[in-house]
Order: sequence, then C-alpha cells, then structure tokens
Amino acid sequence: MKKVWNFFNTLNEFVYICDLETDELIYMNDKTLKTYGLNSREELQGKKCYEILHNNSTRCKNCINNKLTKGKFVENKEYNPRVKKYLLTKDTIVEYNDKLYRLNISIDVSEQEEYNKAIRKYENIEATVNEAIRTAMQAHNPDDAINIILEYLGKTLDGERTYVFEKNEFNHDDNTYEWVAKGVIPSKDMLQNVPPEVCENWYNSFEKGNPIVIEDIESIKEINYQQYETLKIQNIRSIVVVPLIHEGKIIGFYGVDNPPVNDIKYVENMLKITGYFIVSQIQTRNLIRELHDMSYRDQLTKIGNRHAMRKYIKNMNKSRSIGVVYCDITRLKWVNDNEGHAAGDALIKRCSSFLNDFYKDYGVFRIGGDELLALCSCISKGEFESREKQFRDTIAEQKVPLAVGFSWKESSCEDVGEILHEAEMAMYKDKAEFYRKSGIERRK
Repeated sequence: MKKVWNFFNTLNEFVYICDLETDELIYMNDKTLKTYGLNSREELQGKKCYEILHNNSTRCKNCINNKLTKGKFVENKEYNPRVKKYLLTKDTIVEYNDKLYRLNISIDVSEQEEYNKAIRKYENIEATVNEAIRTAMQAHNPDDAINIILEYLGKTLDGERTYVFEKNEFNHDDNTYEWVAKGVIPSKDMLQNVPPEVCENWYNSFEKGNPIVIEDIESIKEINYQQYETLKIQNIRSIVVVPLIHEGKIIGFYGVDNPPVNDIKYVENMLKITGYFIVSQIQTRNLIRELHDMSYRDQLTKIGNRHAMRKYIKNMNKSRSIGVVYCDITRLKWVNDNEGHAAGDALIKRCSSFLNDFYKDYGVFRIGGDELLALCSCISKGEFESREKQFRDTIAEQKVPLAVGFSWKESSCEDVGEILHEAEMAMYKDKAEFYRKSGIERRK
C-alpha cells in the first residue's frame, strides 16, 4: 500500500495522508518527514495527525474533516507553531481499497508573510504596493496575477518594460513574463535560454544581497561588453533588477527597464517588496502544474492517462478524420512473474516510449496496465497508413513486444467508442496471431 503514495515523495510541497476515521498518519513525503524531525515513515505507525503536526494530545478544535468531500479541495491558510511556518493548505478525500483517507498538500507561504512585514518598513509606498497586490489578487490564476502586477508596476514606476526571468533545467535564464509600454517592442521571445555567463555578475551581486541598479548602461560598456550589447540592443538606458529568492535559493530575477533616474531608489524599494508576492505566485503556479501533471499524466511512463485521453477526445474536431493505434504489451505477465516487476515496469516504459516516438505530435496514452493508445485527430488516410507501415516494420526489426490494431475514419462524428473498439478488435487478432506463431501459451 505504501507504494500507492510514492509519487508524492519528491514533491517540494508538504504532503501527508491520514485515516479519516482514526486520524492515524499513514504517509508523509520526504520533505514533510524532514521538517517534522522524523527519519522514516515507520515512525508514523500508530501516531495521530494532531500529535505529529501540532503536538496536541486530542483532535484539533478546528479540524475540517467533516467539511471534506471526494474530488474537491478545501483551501485554508494557517500558521503552524510546531514548524514556525505559514502554510496554504489544500485538503481532500481519497479512496483506496474501499477506505477513505484525508490527503493534505501544503505550500509554505512564509515568504509572502515576510512580504507583509516588509510593507510596514516602507510606509511611504504602502498604498501603492497594496493597490498593486489587491489588483493582482483578483486574477483567476497565478500567471494572470504576475502579468497584472508587472503591468501595474510598469505604469506606476513609469518604466518601458517589466519582466521576470527564471532559471531553467539547464541553468540558463528564460524570460517567462513580460509587460511593455505602448510603442515598445516586446523582447520575451528572443530572451529564452540565455547563457549563464551573460548575467553571471548579476547573480554574483545577488548572492551578496545586492540588487542591480544601473542609471546609465554606458557605465558598464568597458566592464562587461557582452552584457552591455545585450541591453543596448533592447534600447535599455537604465535598469533596476532584484533577485527572486525561494527557500534561500535564487530562482531568477525581475526588473524594470528605463525607469526615471531620479526615482531609482523608489523603484528599487518597490521591486524588493513585491518580489515576495511574485515568488509566492510562481510557487503556486508550479504546484498547480504538478497537480495537473499528476491528474493527466501516467506516473510511470509520463505519457497521458485515461483522463488525458478523455480530454483529447472532448477537444477533437469531430467533423475531421481520426486514426487510432491500439497496442497491447505482449508477455508482460511473463516478465513480471519471471524477472520481477521492476523489469515489467522497464518493459512498459520502453513500449510507451516507442509508441510516443512515432505519434508524439498527436495524443499518446496509457489506458491500462498493458494497454497503450495513440489518437491521431485530423490525420489524412495516406499519412496514417504510411505511419502504420513504418510502425509495424520497426516493431518487427527491433522486436518490440507489441500487438497492434489500427483504425481510421474520415470523420469522428460517429461514436468514438466504436472506433476505438474496432482498433481494439484488430489488436486482439494481432495478439492471437503472435501467440499462435510463437507457440507460447498466453497465460505463461
């Protein structure tokens, strides 16, 4: 049963699961264990959630178990004195083996609370910042909130461009958000995957706790010509940039181009304060993406799951053609029984990757333990048949253990289930033929 929750292990948010009836903790992810001073999940055995999380001897007075329902998250904000953190909590009910459990996912929003404290240090700009945040908080999602705050800052600070850069997986910088004043040419698209050496001296300053404040970029021409050229080509004359910091780590930066030189200190203070809000929105955005990924992606193979398949079908143009590739991984049970489930998982991943290589420009899904599916909306018959031949030939050449069925229809207006069934029946014929030719008994 422990393996059911393993995909939460490496999440950067706090996750715990407890028995809805007894309040006994049955799971904590790695981050939560470490934060609460536990060395292993075995230490949770027989422990109540309120004992570990709040150091209480009885159930919390504000327990929300009776407010929870399956399929819906209840959101709340609380301060946990045990770990001295402000947490944004999301709770729901999950069912496993006919038993109900409470799932809690919490985000550390202490940085946002630090932002609230910082506002009080700068009373002269409190009203401006509050109005900016109030406006941004009316947005429906974190992306919109960040874009709104950038627009508000740009206009309030009389800048020509405001933006956010984030470190990507290659340790390069991506311009992820941008606002530009009327008449200013956007630069976001050309500022992707910026090599680290371009902003290396900025990050060195950030590590020392210093923002980047350049009143006249001509002053850096002799010091860092590459950076000077990067700024000059964007028509930047003055610039203020501050780091974005999460859990003590610099995750990027954001700033304003060409603010009035006389207001540079005011601009710097504004950016420092609102940086806490932007970081909190980035972290909320990342969690939403992770939850979406968990909902629509098969955790083993990383291709779509049944939910993703239904969404793909719902969004198809029903008046256009559809091609279906229905696959079954042959001998998976034999591999599991004789080589172990790790080998079986490796086989599933290999076959999923193989199918995805051929049809990744369409929809590829794992819809069962050994069943894989590709849906090709708006594909011509000629293109579909060409891929089918290449797919079959490669299966034979590389000895990929897949039984396959194909189906193509000029229109998907008819019942999609019938089209899938046709491909499935073709797959079963191919599967039966495989076992007939190989001489292998199917259940062995």
